[in-house]
Amino acid sequence: MTYRNINRIFQALHHETIGKYIKRRRLEKACEYLKYSKNNISDIAVDIGFSDIAAFSKAFKSKYNCSPSAFRKSSESMQKMTKNSLFVNKKEGQQIQFEIEELPEFEMLYLQYRGSYENIDAIKQTWEQLGQYAYEKKLLNKNTIFMAEILDDNKISDSVNCRYNTAIILEKPLSFSPDGLFKTKTNSKQKYAKFLHKGSHESCADTYHNIYANWMSEVNWELEDKAVLEFYLNDESNTPSAELLTEIYIPVM
Repeated sequence: MTYRNINRIFQALHHETIGKYIKRRRLEKACEYLKYSKNNISDIAVDIGFSDIAAFSKAFKSKYNCSPSAFRKSSESMQKMTKNSLFVNKKEGQQIQFEIEELPEFEMLYLQYRGSYENIDAIKQTWEQLGQYAYEKKLLNKNTIFMAEILDDNKISDSVNCRYNTAIILEKPLSFSPDGLFKTKTNSKQKYAKFLHKGSHESCADTYHNIYANWMSEVNWELEDKAVLEFYLNDESNTPSAELLTEIYIPVM
């Protein structure tokens, strides 16, 4: 195919051209580095593919209406404010509990939701579609593990571009090719910081605030550039929302 035809197909699927997609992903990645690392801004510009810091700063300001340095300062201030509000009554010496765990390679069947993470009804509908499909294909049993991949930071990416994969872990490779938007992928072995959230799925945001505002500023682990995983330990249909347990896996180096 010619680039022009490939670009038309890409735009029909993703609602943006290949060039705009690459530029957006580079700038979103820059935001993550500015927010979660201490790397120099000039190094970040080179790492994400800009030839000089002037071009990077111009593109960044055009998208986010502020300079890279102002974005970093704003993120640091927001983390401090969140930390103070979360731990105003925190007992001295009390820290958020976590474990370092290495997950082995595994294969999963997934269906992607794209949009605002706050659209709970749409996410639940995606889960229902995945569950119905897995049931029809006889992939469910009492030991089936349900999980999700959170691929984007909704504080950085526009809501329309935020990706959330509803998934089940496959006990063995599929004997058929998935239909339509259902896909399989292999997650490679990776080290994670594991946290436990107790409560409704909607209230997971509180635990994430706790993690990013407090935990990251107090430990020496560096984030890996991979998706955050959530594993659901009980059945929402027969468990009170206050008793739901979710394991949150933050990828680390």
